[in-house]
Amino acid sequence: MRKIYLSIGSNKGNRYSFIKEALRLIRKDIGKVFLISKTYETKSWGFHSDDFINICIMIKSELLPAELLNNLKNIEVRIGRIRNSTEISAREIDIDILFYSDEIVDQKNLMIPHPRLHLRNFVLYPLNDIASDFVHPILIKPINELLEECKDNDTPIESSLSLY
Repeated sequence: MRKIYLSIGSNKGNRYSFIKEALRLIRKDIGKVFLISKTYETKSWGFHSDDFINICIMIKSELLPAELLNNLKNIEVRIGRIRNSTEISAREIDIDILFYSDEIVDQKNLMIPHPRLHLRNFVLYPLNDIASDFVHPILIKPINELLEECKDNDTPIESSLSLY
């Protein structure tokens, strides 16, 4: 079983329902969810739209990285995401693999650790909730240190709504 960290976000439609459905499908199709961060609201990053709801989770699964990615993409499609390769836009659900234990994966369609996680407060804040001491296997720094060093000026706002 691998310890896997995922980032989940939604900024279109009923954001909480989409994230809850993603959690349900991850439990059903991928593995057990062990940790769920607080819920944060953040501005969209790289485009203009409604605010995102973001969380990070830690799961355990036996799926290999490519299988994991395929299952996560299938979950996104089942929830209603339609990928548009020409532009970044609002989406019902976005699920990114942040870490796959401490392994490094560099394939055409999959890079783990996520190559931009250390640049984004909307990932670092919830990830710090559940993995502050986890050491990034490439940057060789714990998440709490990456959060302190992050130059992203958009500070997520902790949401009062819970996903539990």
